[in-house]
Amino acid sequence: MAKALSKSQLVTAIAEKAQLSKKQAGEILEHLAALAYKHAKDTFTLPGIGKLVLKNRAARMGRNPKTGEAIQIKAKRVVKFRVAKAAKDAILGSK
Repeated sequence: MAKALSKSQLVTAIAEKAQLSKKQAGEILEHLAALAYKHAKDTFTLPGIGKLVLKNRAARMGRNPKTGEAIQIKAKRVVKFRVAKAAKDAILGSK
């Protein structure tokens, strides 16, 4: 299996493709991440890739894996990422 792309490799690839400096490409990535954090509560979409959404997770019963004791897990809000259909098709191929 191939290694994951590092941030510096991603910045280099964007800089070469868009004919920008590496510094400018890095700033674009940082700005994109800041926008995602700021707007995640309203659902942040990256067209063709997916979207960040907030979900309320209900309280539930769980089990302590060490002792096997039943425990109550509190309700909480979680961040989820939904992969876009276009990304799934591009990566996995159409059926």
